[in-house]
Amino acid sequence: MIELLFFLLMVFIVAVISRRIDKLPVSAQMIFIFAGILIGWFVTGYINVTEPPVSTIILLIAEIALVLVLFTDASRVDLGSIKWNSLQTRLLSIGLILTIVMGITFAILIFTNLTFWEAAIIGVVLAPTDAALGQMVVKNKGIPNKIREALEVESGLNDGLSVPFLLVFIAIGLSEESFSPTGYFIQTALEQIGLGAIVGIAVGFIGSRIVIKSRNKGWITPNYQRIAFLVLAVLSFIIADEIGGSGFIAAFIGGLATGYVTRDAGKVLMDFAEAEGQFLNLTVFFLLGIVIASLIPYITWQIILYAILSLTIIRMLPVAISLLGTKISWNSILFMGWFGPRGLASIVLALIALERLNSFPGQDTFILAVFITVLFSVVAHGVTALPLSNLYIKKLKS
Repeated sequence: MIELLFFLLMVFIVAVISRRIDKLPVSAQMIFIFAGILIGWFVTGYINVTEPPVSTIILLIAEIALVLVLFTDASRVDLGSIKWNSLQTRLLSIGLILTIVMGITFAILIFTNLTFWEAAIIGVVLAPTDAALGQMVVKNKGIPNKIREALEVESGLNDGLSVPFLLVFIAIGLSEESFSPTGYFIQTALEQIGLGAIVGIAVGFIGSRIVIKSRNKGWITPNYQRIAFLVLAVLSFIIADEIGGSGFIAAFIGGLATGYVTRDAGKVLMDFAEAEGQFLNLTVFFLLGIVIASLIPYITWQIILYAILSLTIIRMLPVAISLLGTKISWNSILFMGWFGPRGLASIVLALIALERLNSFPGQDTFILAVFITVLFSVVAHGVTALPLSNLYIKKLKS
């Protein structure tokens, strides 16, 4: 109860001064992760993130938070302005694959005690970017639309696209009988991406059309409109997950379809889901802070080195390579390369891996590498989002 009381007080305090916080080089996630660390040190003590009910609770909250963030962010994307053969496709194909390859390579070189598949799941889990941590950037109207939308679409889809890679390496770790990595990857990728997209389109399009028709007939109140869209977000995730597709891809595609159908309804329809998603997001980072408090004594120079590389070379070089030939300025390439924060998606994928693998030799290194990288990202991107965005805008105008 002490932890819950402290968390709720923090939410209230941050809420009442939120407009002032927006003007500072600090994010709400940064505040809550450090609040969690303090609670972990002085109240909670050691917590094992691999054992129920802690792992189950954090995974459930993190999944729902990520689904709501993906759905609401996608609902604001202007589909008409997106050219799918341009920045988004390059970042989600060349950029993502190179990020995974480089993440695996550096993990093998730095963590010499790990097997290939253990290093591989580290590289995959830390490949996706965080839509929530990037909000200060993608909502800044001074940054060109094509840059903001490229980063938003990338963060919306790269977590779902990483899942097939993750499942392959988990399967290798489990040493399934008659296992064929290539065949399994193709099958998994098609199921995850294809079924996820189909469910997202169906739920988003049909569900939002029903809501709009009900609104036009005067059958639904504004509050229940917002609740209905929240339900569509969670429905798309659950249905896709139950039939073998990516619930995260379904949530993002469902948000795109909903935004397309309800574009005349305006942003107000998504406010409720966005607020709920933010509350759950802060809950996850608070809980993560409590977990990290017990990990701090075990941090090594290898963990710190990998975390720094993950946020710089492993992210920025693939982005630069993927955007070659696009006529994007180097200022824009560096800006997009830096603002690839690791957060909620990496937490979710890490917990999924821990849940499926139960226990494995490199587990401690895996947990440290992922969660400390997320901690570094929350701090680094929280501190730099505002000043670097302003600097980037100033350079565009000069």
